[in-house]
Amino acid sequence: MTISPITGWTRDDWTTLADRMLLAARRHASPSHARITPPGAPGGYGTDVDGLEGFARTLLLAGFRIAGERGEDPLQLLDWYAQGIATGTDPTSPERWVRPSEHGQAKVEAASIALILDVTRPWLWDALDAGVQERVVAYLAEVVGDQDYPRSNWVWFRIVVEQFLASVGGPWSLDDMEADLATHESFARAGGWYCDGVSRNYDHYAGWALHLYPILWSRMTGAEQLAAPRLPAYAERLDRFLLDAVRLVGADGSPLIQGRSLTYRFAAAAPFWVGALAGSPTLAPGLIRRAASGIVKHFADHGAPDDDGLLTLGWHHPWRPIAQRYSGPGSPYWAAKGMLGLALPADHPVWTDVEQPLPVEQADQLTVAAAPGWAVVGTHADGIVRVHNHGTDHARPGDRTGDSPLYARMAYSTATAPLLDEAGWDAPLDNSVVLLDADGRATHRTGFETLTAGEVDGAAVLASRARAHWIDPDRSVPDHGSGRPGTVLDAALITTVSIVRGAWEVRCVRVDPDGAPGWDRAVALRVGGWPVTGDQHTSVAVDLGGFEDSGTHQARDATPLGGLTSTPWLSAYQMGGWKPDGWRFVGLALNGGAQPPRIETSGSSVTVTWPDLTRTTAPLDFPLPRKDPS
Repeated sequence: MTISPITGWTRDDWTTLADRMLLAARRHASPSHARITPPGAPGGYGTDVDGLEGFARTLLLAGFRIAGERGEDPLQLLDWYAQGIATGTDPTSPERWVRPSEHGQAKVEAASIALILDVTRPWLWDALDAGVQERVVAYLAEVVGDQDYPRSNWVWFRIVVEQFLASVGGPWSLDDMEADLATHESFARAGGWYCDGVSRNYDHYAGWALHLYPILWSRMTGAEQLAAPRLPAYAERLDRFLLDAVRLVGADGSPLIQGRSLTYRFAAAAPFWVGALAGSPTLAPGLIRRAASGIVKHFADHGAPDDDGLLTLGWHHPWRPIAQRYSGPGSPYWAAKGMLGLALPADHPVWTDVEQPLPVEQADQLTVAAAPGWAVVGTHADGIVRVHNHGTDHARPGDRTGDSPLYARMAYSTATAPLLDEAGWDAPLDNSVVLLDADGRATHRTGFETLTAGEVDGAAVLASRARAHWIDPDRSVPDHGSGRPGTVLDAALITTVSIVRGAWEVRCVRVDPDGAPGWDRAVALRVGGWPVTGDQHTSVAVDLGGFEDSGTHQARDATPLGGLTSTPWLSAYQMGGWKPDGWRFVGLALNGGAQPPRIETSGSSVTVTWPDLTRTTAPLDFPLPRKDPS
């Protein structure tokens, strides 16, 4: 019996892919190996940073490969990267690395270098000349006491570097470490989730950064004293998070297409390997490998890496708009995090146990992840995982910025991508509820308030209220994935309730002018459905009460999936300014079949009869906020 009856992938497939990627990257190295700059347009931080990224991020993969082979090195990776380290830390070399004191991105890459120097200590660090070791320490020591670290997952870059420095007798600061560890604690949320900073930033960083680094740090040389009292909490959160994470993988291996840095692709497999490394009891070893192999195989089968063995800026294929402005040709190699499992030896159960099916491969799935405000729905028939979103927008409640299509849409899936062209940023359409002015300008919802997120009668019920606003965006602001700031005009309050079961969502919408200064400019309400690229899936928007017009928006090359994307929409009109007139209802589905749900309203509730005749009654009693009497 094969140990991989679902994906067909074994450890040999993983090592073959890793070696192919590493050898391909070598072809784009500088003469002394200190910089690796794959072909492509320079990133927003310049070619010096690009070259450092390429070196440090492929070093991650090389280090995992060597560690899992217990130092065996048929590709001579150790000598090759050792030469690069010697040159990169030489301040007189034209190939020298950008230093942490010179550019913030060097602080990120320094962490990968420090981590692998620790993971491969007997074979790499211990073999470096004393002079090179001194230069490495001097390079890394520039982070000590540096207060210019964003209060986000970046705190781990300093923790990891200072832990390595402490282990080799270099300078380090207990105050730095304690402060950064405390900041990490402030990110912890319900259900084992982490939020990447103070805003509602829920995305893949929860797994490939904020669960990854605590476990890796706890295993670094000398970390035990600081890590031991914290490790039980880290492990408990990881155990709980993995229950949600494994439900977010589609049967075809696709991760959820949501959040920034999607060009890191199969880095989404990292939290599963972290679970194996930590000995988490939550997921069986065979399920961990099924999830991780499925994700990596999904991309390998769709052209990433490409025919030259390189990872480009894109998803399946090159598509520059998926990246942030600062991303360069070396950036995608953070995908190496998703190959952390190679650091586990071939006799580990995660490599020897038989694969087990994903949750969506076993049965339909429905769960509510309270921290990000998501209903996670998997449908066994098509293997798609959908997320309905009333809690995440990469902002804070009350903010007035533009919607980021990566975060603020009302739904995401493993089979669809949000519209990411300029219109997608400026005028929300897919999975949105907006008001339109006479010029067709759409409002944004960022800064909304989450009202509820839970399960009722076999369905998920989520609600949020947005102070819908038009915005003239400032396009000069650096792109880190969040919506654009700008000049704002409030339009009205929009309360939206999503009742979700299987492939269908009943979206209930109420508009209240609430004295907003721009309410009289609103002439239409528009609800957008799922954006479907190609003809493999279907998307419908069905009027269940209150809408007069419908259509389908088509956009070419507007998503990283390529080709033509079609998005259905419904609209209702009130010329001369919007007036309160109660609830309106839409049925939205991705692969929902021919029979839509039906609704009945009664007072402050709505009852949905689903296509299989199951009934769900959900509340619509969400009072407006009280006015300040002043």
